[in-house]
Amino acid sequence: MKPILVLAGGFGSRLKSVVSDVPKPLAPVCGKPFLMYLIEHLVSQGAKEFVLLLHYEAELIRSMISEVGDCNNMESVKITSIVEDRPLGTGGSIMNAINALNINESFLVVNADTWLGDGLKQLSISSPNVIAAVKLKDCSRYGALVLKGTKIERFLEKDLSSTGGLINAGLYHLSPDVFTGFLGSDSFSLEGDVFPIVAEEGMLSAIQIDTDFIDIGIPEDYFRFCRWIEAGKKIEL
Repeated sequence: MKPILVLAGGFGSRLKSVVSDVPKPLAPVCGKPFLMYLIEHLVSQGAKEFVLLLHYEAELIRSMISEVGDCNNMESVKITSIVEDRPLGTGGSIMNAINALNINESFLVVNADTWLGDGLKQLSISSPNVIAAVKLKDCSRYGALVLKGTKIERFLEKDLSSTGGLINAGLYHLSPDVFTGFLGSDSFSLEGDVFPIVAEEGMLSAIQIDTDFIDIGIPEDYFRFCRWIEAGKKIEL
């Protein structure tokens, strides 16, 4: 399984009204940080190596790494981190990791606040550059993908996506080459800056994953995930 870069450096502003004492990836769910659930879930799908890309409250998140190492089935899992001295955006964060780790082969990326029930193996064995996509009845919070076959032609803005469709599910298999045009840039967005250019060049694809999806970035969905865990994952997410 390819190494996974975990985007965990954001400020989590929309969740601060209910989770104010820890950064969003550490939002407590039944006494355990969300990020720990996420890492364990990815390990259950075959993941072996994680690099946490950190900025806001980085030391709190780094302190969790040792706790994950003490969990069952984690003996062979490698978790390291890169702490950014300033906000770099999702794209800048990944490019910083590519440079710091001298990455020259394709890699996986996940958001630290997003849960996807399945799809890691599918993305890992696919040809880069590809986005995991899930179908929602209402895409207004996320924006929608416009596809031609499996190729992404463009991204519909959030306000224009109130109907059902496919959304970006926050799991990617990427080649370092897609960041070549951003060499020398400082802070930039993967979703807003990189992906539209790669899509326009006909180099970005989507794989639809029929599985559970949730982004805990707003209180309503954070509490929904908590209820799902409390119910032993036996209710609909």
